[in-house]
Amino acid sequence: MSTSAPEWTGRIDGPGPEHRRWHSAINESPGATGVSLIGFPSDIGVRRNGGRPGAQAGPGAIRAALGSFAIQPEVVVHDAGDVAVAGDALEAAQDGLAEAVAAQLGAGNLPFVLGGGHETAYGSYLGLARSGLLEGRRLGVLNLDAHFDLRQADRATSGTPFRQIAAGEAERGADFTYAVVGISQPSNTAALFTTAAELGVRHLPDLDCQERHVEDVVEFVRAFTADVDALYLSIDLDVLPAAQAPGVSAPSTLGVPAGVVIEVCRLVGNDPKLVLADITELNPTYDIDNRTARVAARLVHTIATSAADRSVLEGR
Repeated sequence: MSTSAPEWTGRIDGPGPEHRRWHSAINESPGATGVSLIGFPSDIGVRRNGGRPGAQAGPGAIRAALGSFAIQPEVVVHDAGDVAVAGDALEAAQDGLAEAVAAQLGAGNLPFVLGGGHETAYGSYLGLARSGLLEGRRLGVLNLDAHFDLRQADRATSGTPFRQIAAGEAERGADFTYAVVGISQPSNTAALFTTAAELGVRHLPDLDCQERHVEDVVEFVRAFTADVDALYLSIDLDVLPAAQAPGVSAPSTLGVPAGVVIEVCRLVGNDPKLVLADITELNPTYDIDNRTARVAARLVHTIATSAADRSVLEGR
């Protein structure tokens, strides 16, 4: 179950498409396919994982930061509202998110989920799996994150989603094709590295994702996407340096610079294989001058405009 789309506000410079901004573009083209935002205001998984709460306010903060961003006339953006999240009922909320994602995919849109903790990812995946779009196709999951999030636990948390996705892929008889950009060695135990190796997970450490390595990062992503038929991008904002993204559930000591992350988002947004994206772990409680919300909004904007540019070139 989802709530109605919230009211968007932002700067107004004048009428006409030359003054278009996100707040005026949202839902202005009903029936046209484009990027569709879905809010998942949950930090249940973060709290279960022992993290600092507050990520449930992430979707609203991202929308507020996006509102005044200028946007080209050809970019179609919708807001499908927020998924209802009640109490500690994470599994029910993830099921609701799955329904919302599947509905947007069925309508021909590119769902972009605004988390919430990284428990968002499992609900996003469930929606993709239920949509029917994966039949006969190899799914690639690309995660921009300081953590593998492959924990084994008695119940779902923000640290378990990709272990759950691995089980889901096994159930449908598919290989688990998963890569992570930005892994922080001090933030992942030896057991997690062993699990990643056993599951065939490809990863790049944060030390190898600095600005001087941007071409290597791009090549890593290109090689990964070349092996799949459908691509799901998940962005955990703790992949960024704490100085650029202080408002997250678990700040990074090093992180991947925003410029490198944006290059990955441009590349993936331009890829016709991209069928789903989400962005997670924005915690406005700990943000400074909305710094993290603004960089999150820039990443959403980058993917949305890159996807629109690609659609224009394809003649859609």
